[in-house]
Amino acid sequence: QVQLVESGGGLVQAGGSLRLSCAASGRTSSGATMGWFRQARGKERDVVAAIRTRLGYTHYDYGDSVKGRFTISADHAKNTLYLQMSTLKPVDTTTYYCAADLHYRVNYALVSEYDYWGQGTQVTVSS
Repeated sequence: QVQLVESGGGLVQAGGSLRLSCAASGRTSSGATMGWFRQARGKERDVVAAIRTRLGYTHYDYGDSVKGRFTISADHAKNTLYLQMSTLKPVDTTTYYCAADLHYRVNYALVSEYDYWGQGTQVTVSS
């Protein structure tokens, strides 16, 4: 089992920055897929960014709407995943979820590829 706990959400003005953290505990693996998703009320959960590691290589993937503004990273020593969000826009307002899977996933953008989820953290961007 893997437990994920997000933190770092909050209220920020448009153009500002926030850094989300996701602390992982329990069973972890270096050959893992971890990602950030977000879900607006009444809409599907969409991938924001993902990081995938296999055989010493790390792959970084981003949703089109956040490319160039958000950066995903991981500190394996701390078992923590980060999402640095810059140039935030009001449309970025929603709940952000951390997700993890113990295996390298090709289809990282699919919710069904992840076995473990955090409880979510709210990000609100004011105009």
